[in-house]
Amino acid sequence: MIMGERVKLTRPEGFFETFDRRPGAVKKNMHYCPGCGHGILHKLIAEALADFGILDRTTLISPVGCSVFAYYYFDCFGVQVPHGRSAAAATGLVRANRGSVVIGYQGDGDLAAIGFNNFIQAANRGENYCVFFVNNAIYGMTGGQMAPTSLIGQKTTTSPYGRSEINEGYPLKVSEMVAQLQAPVYVERVSLTSTRNIMKARQAVRKAIKNNIEKKGFSLVEVLSGCPVNLKMNTKQMDEFIDTRMTDYFPLGVYKDESAERQTITYPTPVFDAEKVREALYPDKIGEGVADDYRCGSAIFDRELRIKIAGFGGQGVLSLGLILAAMGKQRNFNVSWLPSYGPEMRGGTANCAIIVNRGTIGSPIVDSNCDLLLILNKPSLEKYLPELGENGVLFYDSSTIEEAPAVKPGQMLFDLNASDIAEAFGNLKCANAVVLGALSAILKARFLDERDAADIDQLVPDALRECFHGKEKIVNMNIEAYRLGQQKMSEKLTD
Repeated sequence: MIMGERVKLTRPEGFFETFDRRPGAVKKNMHYCPGCGHGILHKLIAEALADFGILDRTTLISPVGCSVFAYYYFDCFGVQVPHGRSAAAATGLVRANRGSVVIGYQGDGDLAAIGFNNFIQAANRGENYCVFFVNNAIYGMTGGQMAPTSLIGQKTTTSPYGRSEINEGYPLKVSEMVAQLQAPVYVERVSLTSTRNIMKARQAVRKAIKNNIEKKGFSLVEVLSGCPVNLKMNTKQMDEFIDTRMTDYFPLGVYKDESAERQTITYPTPVFDAEKVREALYPDKIGEGVADDYRCGSAIFDRELRIKIAGFGGQGVLSLGLILAAMGKQRNFNVSWLPSYGPEMRGGTANCAIIVNRGTIGSPIVDSNCDLLLILNKPSLEKYLPELGENGVLFYDSSTIEEAPAVKPGQMLFDLNASDIAEAFGNLKCANAVVLGALSAILKARFLDERDAADIDQLVPDALRECFHGKEKIVNMNIEAYRLGQQKMSEKLTD
């Protein structure tokens, strides 16, 4: 400061002194268009961060939109996220570091369109962060298309005749929607059209950040802001548009404020110890395991095995595939498991493809040259039988497929009334375990050498425990059903 000169107003300490991150020669000014409200809102946020002394523990999440380059300006941590995913990133940040202050900064396209579900679910969970939502009723960055908040009758590049409630529906009232939720602590809508309104916006920004600091939950401040370039207005026209047309549909004011009575949220203590995290994420060692150089000796494993399982949703098709994949993995094979099912998980068709190979698996798709088809219903038989390879094996559930299918010379056919056996056993859901038992009996009788045949009865329980870890009752029930299916199939093979 020069002697005799007093600086009354200057850049908030929440900003960098010089915007060195900004490309080009201009390092003192922001990149926003004249009349844009982002610069004003940035200043209010930066001022609050500095005044509260929280710059070193604040993360500002930049969206896809005009403010994507907010990290040019704020002297705090910053994360740039994919379009609409601010709330998802914020959730991870606040849960991993309970002492952090997290700010979501989003425009109407980023928040109210592609990111709305992420946003509203975070609000409904009461995640401890604050969102500053810039509503300028148009897509600013991409050329002036209609936004979720564009007004009825408003002309944009994608609504040249004006937005119609019949064609495009009504503008989303985000603050009103969020205020109806139980979890959010504070919701207010403000604007940036006058000194008086800016001072109210300043108070709202500070309250939202303070709630974040005090761990009181989710806060939203919606900010009505101008976009003169895309709305093709001068400054006076822009302010009049906001103060009349926008505030008529989006009234300013507090929609919810429980800041005074809301208690500090008590979160469980995060676990950072690496060993404890490993124990939580991964199950204990299953069975005895095998050495890294262990190899199954049966000739059937000398090439890639392509397997498809198909049936109705609810028959355990996908689970059976996972068990087979776990068996291969536990014996040092490379495996892939690719599920496919219709829109109805219960009653709709489902199938999965499993590939077992000592070498690299080029693709997880099995749509031809199938070595093993396990079919649990007639529609699946009709659909997938043409995919069976020249020397492939078809096993079908004769409980649901009464007539034996015709196979080509060289192909092998086996069947067992697995669903009937499971129903008599006491649980129809165990039909897939009965099928697994039948398959093991076939493998033992026709395809496995002595060592592999002896190994499979230990391998199956280990695979079941991996797939149903912690559910010992389910594991034991499926082991019993597996043994029953193996017994019934062995008896049939020796008849």
